[in-house]
Amino acid sequence: MFSVIRKRLVASNALLLSAVLVSATPSFAAELRVEPGEGANERLIEALILAEPGDTVTIAAGHYDLTDGLSLDVDNVTVRGEGADRTVLSFKGQTGAGEGLLVTSDKVILRDFAVEDTKGDGIKSKGSDEITFRDLRVEWTNGPHEQNGAYGVYPVSSKNVLIDSVLVRGASDAGIYVGQSKDIIVRNSTAEYNVAGIEIENSFRADVYGNTATHNTGGILIFDLPNLPVQGGHDIRVFDNDVMDNDTPNFAPEGNIVGIVPKGMGIMVMANRNVHVFGNRLSGNGTTHVLIAAYPNDYEDDNYMFVPRGVYVHDNEHGDGGFAPDGEVGKIITDVVGEPVPDIVWDGVTRIPEYFSWVSAENRIYISEPEGTSFANLKMISQMLLPWGWWPDTDIADYAGSLPEPEPVKLPQDGGA
Repeated sequence: MFSVIRKRLVASNALLLSAVLVSATPSFAAELRVEPGEGANERLIEALILAEPGDTVTIAAGHYDLTDGLSLDVDNVTVRGEGADRTVLSFKGQTGAGEGLLVTSDKVILRDFAVEDTKGDGIKSKGSDEITFRDLRVEWTNGPHEQNGAYGVYPVSSKNVLIDSVLVRGASDAGIYVGQSKDIIVRNSTAEYNVAGIEIENSFRADVYGNTATHNTGGILIFDLPNLPVQGGHDIRVFDNDVMDNDTPNFAPEGNIVGIVPKGMGIMVMANRNVHVFGNRLSGNGTTHVLIAAYPNDYEDDNYMFVPRGVYVHDNEHGDGGFAPDGEVGKIITDVVGEPVPDIVWDGVTRIPEYFSWVSAENRIYISEPEGTSFANLKMISQMLLPWGWWPDTDIADYAGSLPEPEPVKLPQDGGA
């Protein structure tokens, strides 16, 4: 059995013990400690079921060979290991196709452990408020492969999401993914050898900063998609990230939307609104450093807006890029502008071609980059390969201007960087 310590203060000389068994009154916070070894899977499941608000489930250092996924539905619980390289939950022998760990409760902290080789997603939260992922590692140890789980760290339909100092490798969709959520911070994390390194999708108010996205197919994606319960993603800041050498061939299973992302994509903004991309360091991305694009596929959703609005790209550092455009996207770009591909590319898709004559100031695309940064507006027509203008627009000065920056995201559980 796992050990439990319930600490309590008692104003009585009669009580000499400072720890009691799990059967004690549940109003006192406890540590439920699980050790590796035979039966560890069952003991982990049991600890997460028996945990009460305020408790900590401690997973001792060691290697755990697990066959069944884990779940937590109790509020205000901390699940912690003893280091992401010391407490390793291996799901290589997992019999089902679900997550490694699923959280459906509020005010949960997950920290200091690793999840490896899940059949499905690594660590997922659904419908959670104040969910924290800190000092975690999620990895598929066989490297990039379409049979790997889709997402590494995966909060969805959640709010007040903090992802801090997380490492994800090998996800067949997105390493760090936040979907249909609001009030989000992703910082100090590393995503490598995934299809998408970091993805914010159909979400409101997100700060993505201080991260490294490298050796993915695409580094950082800000998407808004049709036919989802939450739409109209907006107010996203992507800043102070290192987005470099994203050179892994796309290994997403057929039919996944990230399958459109070409190898060598740095930062991609698709159909989102009020997105600010600034102060990032971009290099070694063979297709392009920054792509601003409309949703390219047919859809049936009257509420969906398929074009990006209010995107402001400024003060980034651009190293070598655009030297190996990949796939259909790369071909479309090079058919219009040739090679090398400019540092920043906007497909130019709007609802009508006379862009600046009808779009309000807050919905325009603005570029303000250091001298020498290259740019192209391809002037494409939605879902067609032909441009609406005879020539692409490559004069970055035509897109001068700025947008008011969204307020920094503040989370109730966050004490700072």
